Amino acid sequence: MFAKPFRVKSNTVIKGSDRRKLKADISTAFPSLSADQLCELIPNKEELNVVKIYAHKGDSMTVYVLHKNPLFFELEKQLYPTVYVLWRYPALIPTFRTWPPVLQKLSGGADLMLPGVVVPSCGLPDVKQGDCCAVTVLNKRAPVAVGTAAVSTAEMHSLGMKGRGVCVLHTYMDYLWAFGDKSGPPSIPDAESEGQSVNGEECTVSENEEEEEETDVQKFAEEQQCPGGTVTDQVSSGFEELSLNQQEREEGEKGTEKEEENPNDEKTPQEIMDALLLQCFLHALKSKVKKSELPLLTSAFLRNHMFSCCPSGKQLDVKKSSYKKLSKFLQAMQQQHNLIRVKELTKGVESIVEVDWKNRELRSFSVPEETYVEAAPLQDAGEGEIPYHPPEITTLYSVSARLEPLFQDVNKRKGTILHAAEVRSIVTDYVKNNELVDDNNKNYVTINPTLCDCLLEKSEYQDVESLKWDDLFSRTLGRMQGCHQVVIPGQAPIIKKGHIEPIDISVASRGSNKKVTLIKNLEAYGLDPALVATALQHRVQASSVLQPIPGAKDKILVQIQGNQIQKVGNLLLDHYQIPRKYLQGLDKAPKSGKKK
Repeated sequence: MFAKPFRVKSNTVIKGSDRRKLKADISTAFPSLSADQLCELIPNKEELNVVKIYAHKGDSMTVYVLHKNPLFFELEKQLYPTVYVLWRYPALIPTFRTWPPVLQKLSGGADLMLPGVVVPSCGLPDVKQGDCCAVTVLNKRAPVAVGTAAVSTAEMHSLGMKGRGVCVLHTYMDYLWAFGDKSGPPSIPDAESEGQSVNGEECTVSENEEEEEETDVQKFAEEQQCPGGTVTDQVSSGFEELSLNQQEREEGEKGTEKEEENPNDEKTPQEIMDALLLQCFLHALKSKVKKSELPLLTSAFLRNHMFSCCPSGKQLDVKKSSYKKLSKFLQAMQQQHNLIRVKELTKGVESIVEVDWKNRELRSFSVPEETYVEAAPLQDAGEGEIPYHPPEITTLYSVSARLEPLFQDVNKRKGTILHAAEVRSIVTDYVKNNELVDDNNKNYVTINPTLCDCLLEKSEYQDVESLKWDDLFSRTLGRMQGCHQVVIPGQAPIIKKGHIEPIDISVASRGSNKKVTLIKNLEAYGLDPALVATALQHRVQASSVLQPIPGAKDKILVQIQGNQIQKVGNLLLDHYQIPRKYLQGLDKAPKSGKKK
């Protein structure tokens, strides 16, 4: 769920009534929490934020954040605790144990399979399908993953501990964990090692059982592989290297390095945006704006100069700063810094009429070496991924029930997928093997009973005795079921029935006189809607929204302000290199030039 970055839709402070409702919902969902524990989790007088987000697949959910740490997230009206909460209350929900090597797989988005579950001497926790549960690693009680039970405990035993055990939603080291203070799991003694189970029942662990568990680790490691080498190699070099303590130390060292490199981590998002706004403002004045351009419209100054000075990898957004509006920011630059003078030359339209080029702050500002330069958008959702390459789309044909007798000699049954060249070759061989080429004119093929049933209409049975080769091939392909194959670099080929849907680009009205551009079906071509939306934002300097398409699973609608069909077309054709025949709606682009 959070293995890839998510998008924040809104971040607001919770209301008093909503806080009370949240407390009641948590108390209902987790009855083991006492009243005091509930007050510690959701204090009455401390600021609690409600963050609405969209996951990378378009799922909408709500996250409750206290002291910059996410506490709970709500998905489909069900509350789930984060690892930050479970580290404080490890017995809050039923817990399954697994081997340390599995943690890496879970962090990558995999579910916990039953063969990887360690069964304690006191047995598995009693859960029903869909119950919220946690995952810990061997000899560590601090949970590292949260999810739902794929099956009940009884079904786990009846299945012979095979199949999916826990559908993982959130893990330690994923992007929801990174949304908090990025602290590591605390050292909590394992419940079983203390002789107590999660449910409070007595559990004894003999030396023989410990030896058996170590043997199971070795066997499990021999069957599993992880990037950069097998788990077997890691086990042979010492099981302790796979413990969470080692990972905690490594993450702690990395975290220290990151803190030293990124002092902005301690600042709030508003403070970071304020600093970026000031940097782009000073950069634009020092290297972009010329005296001959004054007076300069404030909107043109932002669009043409400040945006182009934004560092690569960052996005300038005045609404996310403490100023909220460009006019208030420029007013602060005028009154507090004496850098510019803004005047309303025409009613409702402000312009920068004067710049103090001798200002000490402006003269001491050093222009960063790296600035934002618009480049071809890359399909780069994470580090180390390759640039986007357009998919290879091939038209295929499936043998239908009516044509099955024609392909029977080559053992091609109903549903067999063939290329057009393969169909022509099979039909040609069939004609030659049955000596159906017309003796008088070799451009014609004589129709036998099989070809008559497969290719002719009932009205043609008595009249048509032969067909041209081209007509024979076209009729054969026309009576087969159309399919298509999409080959995306780095992925297995995808074959689907029917023709591939084009990327649909349309314009819709919102409100009285506002227009928005809608883009659908990007996923079929291996394009990430979130990355396409970001690239469009940089190109047109307009806000964009991602929305799940009702009734379409895992499909996202990109909505961007204004009629941007021309810009969208240029982006998809020039940068992403999508063939024009797969784009629908380019004809609705606004005409350029003046009307006579």
